[in-house]
Amino acid sequence: MSLKQQLIKDKLPKHVAVIMDGNGRWAKKKGNIRIFGHKNGVKAVRETVEAAAEMQIEYLTLYAFSTENWKRPKMEVNALMSLLINSIHNELETLNKNNIRLFAIGNINQLPAKVQKELYQAIENTSGNTGLTLVLALSYSGRWEILNAVNQLLNDVKNGKIEGDEIDSSLFNDYLATAKIPDPELLIRTSGEFRISNFLLWQIAYSELYFTETLWPDFRKEDFFKALLDFQNRERRFGMTSEQL
Repeated sequence: MSLKQQLIKDKLPKHVAVIMDGNGRWAKKKGNIRIFGHKNGVKAVRETVEAAAEMQIEYLTLYAFSTENWKRPKMEVNALMSLLINSIHNELETLNKNNIRLFAIGNINQLPAKVQKELYQAIENTSGNTGLTLVLALSYSGRWEILNAVNQLLNDVKNGKIEGDEIDSSLFNDYLATAKIPDPELLIRTSGEFRISNFLLWQIAYSELYFTETLWPDFRKEDFFKALLDFQNRERRFGMTSEQL
């Protein structure tokens, strides 16, 4: 029985988040520059999106570019931005064909104007789709998101839109970039690193973490199914005991 056949729909997560790591090391192993790894990582993105859609996962969030990634060499950043534009443009037809809606979180205003234009056009073009929601985290970090939410909250308190004693976790959620998106039940990180790298810090409080040695450009549907199978075999207690479930 294949990995896919072993998966039970009722035991699958609604939202899967992925830290796509290992492009640079993959390229180095091939004796090439880092951007070569990023370019080959596009196939892994395509396979992961297809696998999520096949299993009727509702949300898939990909950590595409962090706020810290701006510190990388200018040539690599420029190449990444160019790759992002081309990828969004080239995949738009496939997204619509597969009923996939595109969404983005992060400090989008930091992105080059051409990237913003291509991104917003694709988001608008796919807004009517009702299948998988593909969320791209761009110029994103968990700390940026939390601080941004706090500043918005303080501004609304100052302007009398809300009272300070109204603030609770539910209200705070409404100020996050993921306000309309459920928290991920499963977080996957590739490349053998055991870090969350400032990703969805608030949202992954009770996420199941799955780490794989596979470098991102080598990640395929079977790797995604393997992570889902591992997830469905876990007991999620949320602070309770097994007997209480």
